[in-house]
Amino acid sequence: MKVGSSLLVNEDDLTIRYAFLHGLMADIAKLRREGADVVLTSSGAAAVGLSMMNVEPGKASLQDKQGAAACGQPLLLHAYKQVALEFGVDIAQVLLTSDDMENRRRYLNTKNTIERLIDNDILPIINENDTVTTEEIRVGDNDRLAARIAQMIQAQDFVMLTSIDGLYDKAPSDPEASFVPEVEDVSGYIEATTGVSSLGSGGMLTKMQAANMAQNAGVTTWIGEGILEAPISTILSGERRATKCIANGDPQSAFRLWMTDRLTMAGSLTVTKEAADKIRENSCGVRTADLVTVAGEFAKGDVLHVYDEEGTEVARGLTNFDAAQTLMIARHDEDQVAELLGFKTTGDVINLNNLVVLEERHLTWDAPCEEDDQIVQVDLAS
Repeated sequence: MKVGSSLLVNEDDLTIRYAFLHGLMADIAKLRREGADVVLTSSGAAAVGLSMMNVEPGKASLQDKQGAAACGQPLLLHAYKQVALEFGVDIAQVLLTSDDMENRRRYLNTKNTIERLIDNDILPIINENDTVTTEEIRVGDNDRLAARIAQMIQAQDFVMLTSIDGLYDKAPSDPEASFVPEVEDVSGYIEATTGVSSLGSGGMLTKMQAANMAQNAGVTTWIGEGILEAPISTILSGERRATKCIANGDPQSAFRLWMTDRLTMAGSLTVTKEAADKIRENSCGVRTADLVTVAGEFAKGDVLHVYDEEGTEVARGLTNFDAAQTLMIARHDEDQVAELLGFKTTGDVINLNNLVVLEERHLTWDAPCEEDDQIVQVDLAS
């Protein structure tokens, strides 16, 4: 489950809302007694620390937020520890960056740690490690991070507690807005999800993105209001209304999920129309001869987004080369490449067995802007 800053921290004086925290932990303890394994993704550290940094939430720079997170994290975990002790719950802190989720080895190490904590009846409390993240490696919101954790542990239910009672088909402030009790395809509601809390980094948009990630893994997502008494169990039992995002009945494998549901874009490739058609048919990987553009400073083993020439995302897959090597291979013949690299190689940037074609149920990402200085046109004649 995931709880946001606006529920944990008073917006006026940036102090911890102990009443909410008490109700949250009481409900978690109840669920655990009933046999449920619970993993909590919690925001709030940076918000709590802002007062120590003497910075207003709306004016905080990335460096301010990093410092605020360093100040607020021990305060937030101390509060959790105090309240958890009342209910006999042991807690552990897990701080993550996007690299921990996007790098396959670190992802598996994180998975092993969380599962070991669960096996020992310890409640993992997860947050993004905002003290060390930069704009390039941040997740940016705990909604998608929490969804990634739900995928990782193969959760049955994923609950996101927020300041309103669920999803609406328009901005909730619109008098004509209607509550949406159930969602199968989140893409139809993306345009209605624009608001962001002054304390949080996400909004309903990131919740829809997170719900889509959970759906792909066969996880049912619930979006509801974080009330003081039994905020989780009353949603799961149907005692109060919340938006239910229905799990996909045919979940992807763990490896395919890890490749397709990304938190950040390491890099991208644009291929010719003919190549894109073959990729959609699962008949070939991504070949250097088919490249039109290469974008990003990616490394070997990163997951790249693959687009056709119209900017439609086609697939995602593990690259065999870094960005410089990819350009080198595309611009030189086989003998020149062997001399430059020191070894012979095939022409596949991404092998077919390391490529996942995106289905309609995936939310696609926009292609990098043409003005992006990291986009390099591939000219085979150069």
